[in-house]
Amino acid sequence: MSSIAVLAQKFRPVWPLLDERTRRLMAANEAIGLGYGGVSMVHRACGLSRKAIAKGVREIQAGDAPLAGRIRRPGAGRKNLTVSDPALVAALEGLVDGGTRGDPESPLRWVCKSTRTLAAELCRQRHPISYVRVAQLLHEQHYSLQSNRKLEEGEDHPDRDAQFRHINDCVKRSLVAGKPVISVDTKKKELVGNYANAGQQWLPAKQPEPVQGHDFPGPDVPRAFPYGIYDLGRNEGFVNVGTDHDTGAFAVASIRGWWRFEGQRLYPEAETLLITADGGGSNGSRLRLWKFELQRFADETGLVLSICHFPPGTSKWNKIEHRLFSFISSNWRGEPLRDYHTIVSLIAKTTTAKGLKVMCRLDRRKYPLGRRVSDEEMKRVKLKRNTFHGDWNYLIQPNSQA
Repeated sequence: MSSIAVLAQKFRPVWPLLDERTRRLMAANEAIGLGYGGVSMVHRACGLSRKAIAKGVREIQAGDAPLAGRIRRPGAGRKNLTVSDPALVAALEGLVDGGTRGDPESPLRWVCKSTRTLAAELCRQRHPISYVRVAQLLHEQHYSLQSNRKLEEGEDHPDRDAQFRHINDCVKRSLVAGKPVISVDTKKKELVGNYANAGQQWLPAKQPEPVQGHDFPGPDVPRAFPYGIYDLGRNEGFVNVGTDHDTGAFAVASIRGWWRFEGQRLYPEAETLLITADGGGSNGSRLRLWKFELQRFADETGLVLSICHFPPGTSKWNKIEHRLFSFISSNWRGEPLRDYHTIVSLIAKTTTAKGLKVMCRLDRRKYPLGRRVSDEEMKRVKLKRNTFHGDWNYLIQPNSQA
């Protein structure tokens, strides 16, 4: 067996257990023992570079090897990029956030700032760096990938906070008195068919649900219009899934359905019903059809309807948004809404840890668009406006003749 093979057999069992320093010193010690040509033989036997073995020889002969517990001497090894190139961090920040750094002419102001693009631009500016190191530097400088956040509501109405306080007071008084209080709104309309639905669900690995590659449907593709009624006092929801159009008549028909199926059973002694709603849409504060249909509902039930609308641009504060609709969206995430039966079933199965219960029904009736309410019909609406913002807060009383 050759000398190199003997050396390789000697190194093989212990080599994986050694660190950089001990490998270098062990190889150098063997090279010193072999004499002339020992560095080359050890290099071929263990694979360590001649430069590293020669360095180990010098350390052993000089007796100034690094202290135990260290691999290199203090200050040895490759310098950090931020040390060897002090202007690197400032250049990177200027590219990422040029506007706030006083550099509105940043070359990457209008392009996607991926780590590869940033690395290429830094190299062009004579700051050689890899895209991996760019990502590390961004994290060290407390940058992270973030999406847009919907926080700005536009110009606030001067009576915005006062209206919130008014709604809060009305709701509290009604709940204390045991009167029904509901929050109403239309959820986002959904395409019915084998279309992608946002979110993810647990499935066997590499077996996602196959759906349509494009979701640009024509007018013949059916839609679902979920109109929700949330009972604030009982933490219960009622969703009427329409198949035609989201109109004022559909909105009140949904409230009527809740009253027939749930409300009159839960509140048999009720004389009033407080409804909180958005300021626009099918239940908008300016919509004549909404008020006309509410009058019909009041005449049918004998209830005095108290309506409170949220100020413009504050629909996200409506209780139904984060106490009912958000949980429905979470329950059907990643599930294609292939037919109406699937939609109704998923909504009805929505629950929360705090005991939310949801009832859902399908409404296939027609609600044509363009229904106009004449002045004569509006005269029959027994509407009493509140002294504070009567356009947002009003009563609709049943007609005695009805």
